[in-house]
Amino acid sequence: MRRDELKPLFVGPIATVPTPFDDNFEVDFSRMHDLTEGWVENGLVKGRSVIKVAAAMGEGPMLGDDEWPFLLRTVVQASAGRAAVVCGLHYKDTKRTIDDAKRAQDMGAVGLQVCPPIFNLPSQDDLLDYFGELSDAIDIGIMVYHTHWMSGGRIEVDTIMKMADMEQIAAIKWSAPEGVDYSEMSRFSGIFSVIDNGGGAALCHKLGGRGYINLTAEAYPAHDLKVWDLLEAGQYDEAQALYDSVNEPLRVLDEKFTGRSGGQARLKKGIMALMGQPVGASRPPSKALNERELDEVRDVLLGFGWPVAATAAKAAAATSG
Repeated sequence: MRRDELKPLFVGPIATVPTPFDDNFEVDFSRMHDLTEGWVENGLVKGRSVIKVAAAMGEGPMLGDDEWPFLLRTVVQASAGRAAVVCGLHYKDTKRTIDDAKRAQDMGAVGLQVCPPIFNLPSQDDLLDYFGELSDAIDIGIMVYHTHWMSGGRIEVDTIMKMADMEQIAAIKWSAPEGVDYSEMSRFSGIFSVIDNGGGAALCHKLGGRGYINLTAEAYPAHDLKVWDLLEAGQYDEAQALYDSVNEPLRVLDEKFTGRSGGQARLKKGIMALMGQPVGASRPPSKALNERELDEVRDVLLGFGWPVAATAAKAAAATSG
C-alpha cells in the first residue's frame, strides 16, 4: 500500500488500548480478543478510528518480544478486517525497528506508530536515514511519533517535509516543540494525516489534521466518536469544549496520581475497570489505582454522565493484579 491508500486509515480518535494482564501479570490474550470485539461493535472501526496496540499507554515497552506480536495478532484476528489496527514500536535502532516492523506486518497490522531512536541521539540526517530505511523495508503505514520532549526525539519541520519522499509514512503524531508554532503543521497536513497530540483537536482539524490522541476512546467510544463527528461537521467550538470537558479533569487526576506511582496506563486501566471492562493492573513497579483514587475517578466519570458500571471497591479488586 502507498500513502494515498494509507492516509485514510490514520483518522479519528486514536484508541491507545491497554494490555490486559491476569493476576500473575501475564498477558490475557483471551480478554484482549473479547475487548477488541467490543471496541469494534461500539464503533472503533476503519475510517472512523484507530486501535493502537502496544503503544506507551498500552504498556508496549513492558512487553517481551514473545508477547507483543501475539497481542497484536489477537487484535487483528478479533477485529476481522473491520478496524485499522496499528502497533507501537519504541526507541530502537534502525535494524531492530525494521525487524519489529516486519513482524508487525506479518501479524496483520495496517500501520505502525514509530518513535525516533532516542538512545542513538540522532541528528536530523540520522532521523531521515532511520525513517527512510524503515519506509523502504515495509509495505504498511508509518505514523511518526514526534517525541520532542525527549533528548533525541525532536524532529524539525523541515525534516518532516523531507519525509514526503518516504512513501510508507502516512501520518505524523504532532505537538509543537519549543520555539515552533502549532500552526506549522499546516505545511505538511496536505501530505500526511496529522494526528493531534497536544490537546488541540479542533485546531488540528481546522489546519487539515485528521485525528487526535485521547485517554478515553477504548473505555467509552461514544464520547470520542461524538467529538469526531462534531469535528468532521466543522462544529469546532462545540467539539473542543466536549473534548476539554473530559480530557482536562482526567489529566489533572493523572498528574495527581503520578506522585504515588508512575506508569502511563494506570489511569486508563482504572477508567476501564470503572466502566465495567477490567484489564488488570500494570506490571510492577507501577501500582494500580487504589480505592481512594478510584473513588475520585468515579466521581469525575459520573460528572460526565457516563454509565459507570462498578463501585470503586469492585474496580479496585479488578485492577489489583
